[in-house]
Amino acid sequence: MLRRFFPLLLLWLAMVIAPAAKAQDEFTVLFLGDSLTEGLGLETGEAFPELNAARLKAEGRDDIKVINGGVSGSTSASALGRLQWYARSKPDLLVLALGANDGLRGLAVDEMRANLAKTIEFALANGIKVALTGMLAPPNMGPEYTEAFAKVFPELAAQYQLPFLPFLLEGVAAVPELNQ
Repeated sequence: MLRRFFPLLLLWLAMVIAPAAKAQDEFTVLFLGDSLTEGLGLETGEAFPELNAARLKAEGRDDIKVINGGVSGSTSASALGRLQWYARSKPDLLVLALGANDGLRGLAVDEMRANLAKTIEFALANGIKVALTGMLAPPNMGPEYTEAFAKVFPELAAQYQLPFLPFLLEGVAAVPELNQ
């Protein structure tokens, strides 16, 4: 059901991984996110990190290990602490996919930006490459909030020169049969 979305994500991920993964035996990708990453309500193996891992394996990329660091309900406030814990597994790439719950709850945009920036800075300081996914706030939060929220992700990607997927739910968000 969600598989039609994932070729885009996989293509994006492959572009991020390909240059770095050739230099070593195993490459570890940590997806740090919320219920969208965790796969809340999906069957085992249907969350997008696992679908990407299966696709990479099918393409002969057994050298890439995927860690699903999704926790339902997470906001950007938990990102740094969670990454510090996952740093023990020595990820090579962090796919930072947080912000959806910040937007749903109307949390302060400046705090979300600061939380994401601290997480990115920690990763980079520890030799972890970072790829950022964007998110949009629901329109019921008002135009001022939704515009400010949407700007955070491309601005952080530009500031830290990160690979960037503008909207994690592109092609999925407004399709009823692809949502719970």
